[in-house]
Amino acid sequence: MLVQFLGKVPEHQATLGALEFSLLYEQESSSLYCTIIKAKGLKPMDSNGLADPYVKLHLLPGASKSNKLRTKTLRNTRNPTWNETLVYHGITDEDMQKKTLRISVCDEDKFGHNEFIGETRMPLKKLKLNQKKNFNICLERVIPADHSGEVEERGRVLVSLMYSTQLGRLIVGIVRCVHLAAMDANGYSDPFVKIWLKPDMGKKAKNKTQIKKKTLNPEFNEEFFYDIKHSDLAKKSLDISVWDYDIGKSNDYIGGCQLGITAKGEYLKHWYECLKNKDKKIERWHTLVNANHVSSD
Repeated sequence: MLVQFLGKVPEHQATLGALEFSLLYEQESSSLYCTIIKAKGLKPMDSNGLADPYVKLHLLPGASKSNKLRTKTLRNTRNPTWNETLVYHGITDEDMQKKTLRISVCDEDKFGHNEFIGETRMPLKKLKLNQKKNFNICLERVIPADHSGEVEERGRVLVSLMYSTQLGRLIVGIVRCVHLAAMDANGYSDPFVKIWLKPDMGKKAKNKTQIKKKTLNPEFNEEFFYDIKHSDLAKKSLDISVWDYDIGKSNDYIGGCQLGITAKGEYLKHWYECLKNKDKKIERWHTLVNANHVSSD
C-alpha cells in the first residue's frame, strides 16, 4: 500500500516517485527473487518532461560488477511497468542476515551519462524464508550507508611484500584490484593506488601507481621501494588506498586498508609473514573498506 502523507509532503520524497516491487528468498535453491513491478510519478529527467527509466540492483556490502543486476529500460514514461524478475543465485542464510539490497531507479541517457533518480535500501533480514513480500516505497535521494559500525566492502587488492636484506629495503608490489566500487556515472572508475609507509618517512613515504581508465578490475604490476632497516619495520604501517581519478576536481576515495603490527586479521598476518621471511616475496589479497580517509592529493 502507498504511504499516506499528512500535511506537507517532504520535498525530497514528493519529487522522486514511488517504486513497487516484491522479494522472495527461496532457501532450498539459495536464490533471491526480486520482482520489479512498476514505478509511479517518477521525477521528469528529460527535456520532454518524461524519463527513460530502468532499475538497478546491488547487494551491499560488496562492490562486484557481477553483483549488479538491472531491468530493461522503458522509454518516455514517468509511470513504467516492468513486471521483471531478477534473480541472485548462491545467496546463503548468512547473506540474508548481513546484506542489504540497494534498489536504484535511473534514467538512461543515449548521449550522456545515465542519471540517478532515486533509491531505496532493504535489509534482507526483514524477509521471512520462503515467503514473498510486497513493497511500495517512496524513493529517496541517496541513503547514507548504515552507521551500525559495519564497514562496506569496496573491492579487493592483491599486494606483494618482500624485505630484501641485500638491498636493505622493503619492496611493495601493487599487483591488481578486483570488484572495485564504481564511482563514475558510466558504471566504472579510473582507479589508481596510493601507498604510504608511516609514520615519519617524509615525502619519500608516499607513492602512487599509474591511473587505469574505465575499469573495476585494474592490473598495475608496479613495485615501490623503501630504504629502511628491517628492525624498523615493526614500528611502521603501510597504508594502501584506492582512488578514482577525476579531472579538474578532487579524486574520489574508493577504499583502503592498512597493514602493520597494529592491524588485525589478514592485514596483520601479511605484515608479520613479511617480517619473518626475509628475501621472500609474499602475495596476499586484502579487502578494501570505506573507513574514513584523508583526502587525496
